[in-house]
Amino acid sequence: MTASSMMAGLSGIGRDPKRGGYSRPVFSPAELELREWFVGEAQRLGLDVDTDRNGIIWAWWDAQGRARENAVATGSHLDSVPGGGAFDGPLGVVSALAAVELMQASGFRPSRPVVIVVFPEEEGSRYGLPCLGSGLMAGTVSVDRALALKDENGDTLADLFGRNGIDPDRVGPDAKAVKRIGAFVELHVEQGRGLVDLSEPVAIGRSIIGHGRWKLHFEGQGNHAGTTLMSDRRDPMIPAAQTILVVQEAALAVPGARATVGKVIPVPGGSNVIASAVDVWLDVRHADESALQPLVDEITARAHGLAGAAACRSSVSRESYSPTATFDADLIQRFTEVLPSAPLLDTGAGHDAGVLAPFTPSAMLFVRNPSGISHSPEEYAEDADVDAGADALALILMDLSSE
Repeated sequence: MTASSMMAGLSGIGRDPKRGGYSRPVFSPAELELREWFVGEAQRLGLDVDTDRNGIIWAWWDAQGRARENAVATGSHLDSVPGGGAFDGPLGVVSALAAVELMQASGFRPSRPVVIVVFPEEEGSRYGLPCLGSGLMAGTVSVDRALALKDENGDTLADLFGRNGIDPDRVGPDAKAVKRIGAFVELHVEQGRGLVDLSEPVAIGRSIIGHGRWKLHFEGQGNHAGTTLMSDRRDPMIPAAQTILVVQEAALAVPGARATVGKVIPVPGGSNVIASAVDVWLDVRHADESALQPLVDEITARAHGLAGAAACRSSVSRESYSPTATFDADLIQRFTEVLPSAPLLDTGAGHDAGVLAPFTPSAMLFVRNPSGISHSPEEYAEDADVDAGADALALILMDLSSE
């Protein structure tokens, strides 16, 4: 099957009638259906499939019975942000399957094992911690902290893992699994306009800029919306709203910075209630890590001042941080030799490949997105470009696994 036909077959799974697009949080019915679909497709290709102690699926195409080490790995994730696009994550998984099928159909037999890897909770949409599966495996995420995370229903990650056959007591760093990967290649839909402007269907990823998430907490006094005079209020929504404007102002003053507030939760959240507390999630990104933390410091300092002026209290906690990840220079050189017309692109989006980059040679391919929009229902890729991406991935995998 082609990559584009496989993507079309997944189009009905996890549609979100309220937000539009797709909502596929980790281990939700939609994501579980996709995981089951992946296992079936991998087995159709004769791959040996297993799920490890961190919920990561591995589908092995062994190299003539050789040991599973120094493998060429590819893959991505199946979960999505709320109301996300169809391609973010699944395209990399589908393209990996299509690439293996192309290699098999051509009669190619690898000298190194090839493995497709599916990481859980890449988006962090359920527990707020992005690249959770790869981070647990690589040891960049605290196990105790991760297992204690709660979703909006109050379920901890430990609860969720346990219900899905993953023993929470065995979750955590897996150096043996990381060591099995000799090279990791992640294909992903482009999440910007680089390829549109360059008129190419596929690009080679060069780096992921540094990024992190912080939670700003504002506390005031909950009260009645009709009986509390404006002069008597300690409304945390006011400094929260003012801080959102500060985020825009502060980021615009730093060239290359990107700062976003995409999630705000008031407590208790009634339309006729003055909130007692408001949580604001802040996403900040910059290619120069030395510029990132000062920007966050400025935003949080001004948030504290605004809270004090409104007779409220505020606090800040860092939920995640990923430094700038530069992909393996030798891999990039090989990619350019195999795909000479493909341009090099940096990205502001986080990926599992960025988590693995400090531990094993890693790099990425991007498929053109003519809308330039991602994390949104308007995210898109043409069928011809989807298939071009799978073709490019197959060429890369053949080059790497023929050693």
